[in-house]
Amino acid sequence: MAELRAVSDIDLSPEHIAGKWYSAPDLRLRDHRFTVPLDYSLDSRASPKISIFACEVVAVGKEEQPLPYLLYLEGGPGFECQRPTEAISWIHRACEEFRVVLMDQRGTGLSTPLTSSSMSQLMAAENLADYLKHFRADNIVKDAEFIRLRLVPDGGPWTVLGQSYGGFCAITYLSFAPEGLRQVLLSGGIPPIGNGCTADSVFRACYEQVVLQNDKYYKRYPQDIEIVHEVVNYLSESDGGWVYLPSGGIFTIEGLQSLGLACLGSNEGVEHLHYMLQMVWDPVLVPGAPKHMSNNFLNAFEKCMAFNTNPLYFLLNESIYCQGASSRWSGHRIRTEYGGKFDAIKAVREGDPVLFTGEMIFPWMFDEIHALKQFKEVAHILAEKEDWPSLYDITALNNNKVPVAAAVYYEDMNVNFKLAMETAPKIAGIRLWITNEYMHSGLRDAGPQVFNHLMEMLNGKKPLF
Repeated sequence: MAELRAVSDIDLSPEHIAGKWYSAPDLRLRDHRFTVPLDYSLDSRASPKISIFACEVVAVGKEEQPLPYLLYLEGGPGFECQRPTEAISWIHRACEEFRVVLMDQRGTGLSTPLTSSSMSQLMAAENLADYLKHFRADNIVKDAEFIRLRLVPDGGPWTVLGQSYGGFCAITYLSFAPEGLRQVLLSGGIPPIGNGCTADSVFRACYEQVVLQNDKYYKRYPQDIEIVHEVVNYLSESDGGWVYLPSGGIFTIEGLQSLGLACLGSNEGVEHLHYMLQMVWDPVLVPGAPKHMSNNFLNAFEKCMAFNTNPLYFLLNESIYCQGASSRWSGHRIRTEYGGKFDAIKAVREGDPVLFTGEMIFPWMFDEIHALKQFKEVAHILAEKEDWPSLYDITALNNNKVPVAAAVYYEDMNVNFKLAMETAPKIAGIRLWITNEYMHSGLRDAGPQVFNHLMEMLNGKKPLF
């Protein structure tokens, strides 16, 4: 706890640059840039410096009003905050009573982004792996505390809203710096908090939900069973079992199945997957011309998976479940426990639907995806790394005094319901809203409704029983 509180003593110059107000639809925005240490455990003069970007958002006309602050923590790991638009409706609702801070977590967006090109500056895989160990929830929380003490008047506490992995970060916040928190809102973001590596239990539970989501998908779009069979047959009969992607990587049967990662966990994603499969083939303009997969489909695959724009997600995906233990490619290992259930060739041969996988990262991605190939050795180092620091303090959570409200999505494919329910009783005072009305993307799909419900749970407008 002392490490986190020590951020108030760090003196960097210039440590905070605030921009001028500018306009968005019905909102006013101001950009902030903070200079922070890469490694908070070192003397501030000894640690390399990185920049953290935060966008402050208020309703028009409220720029100078003394509103309470709300920090939003995005899902991920490795994804930046979306900028305010009319489509992100929860922000407009939150700005009715809060000054919202959208912080790009370190390594994402405009916070010293770790892209394929920027990370190439750290040539040795061991050096990059050592660098990346500073980009998990423990340091994201330290960045948040650094910003709060410099942005909020008198360094007062703020409300935190955590979506998905952002909720994991919020529980880390509750563990080590609860004095910075006024209240916490979680949307699909209750993590497993056991010691060691909880990735095995996570993926074991998530694979079960993935199977259910596949069943729901094919019941909704039964015509896609045949389309996916055609793609599997086409790829298996191609030279090498793959076709080239526009970026220079290769598209394989495993790549096809991995579309579940981006698509099966949300209503919007399910629709997107169906529409992608509708354009999988080039039209036959000349009778007798050979069948080809369309570049439109292959381009959509790469954009959908964000290999090039957000490589941090693929590198740190399993480490977020590690405390003093290695993941050892947990998602890949646990998949073997399901025998032939995810065997696409077998499914086609037996006339069964081909199952898409979920939020799992596989070693083959660092062989087949052009944007990830340069990180293959780094990925293996991180998968074997054991000395990950603690992310949660169960004793502190047992004695929590900060009001917490959580939306728990019963059919969540990304943050498993059963595991969330194992963690929840360990957070004193947490209030749960359990619903199957929304999927993991509830905050994005129905922002004002989800935000209102969580706030009403904390302000007494929702009954305790």
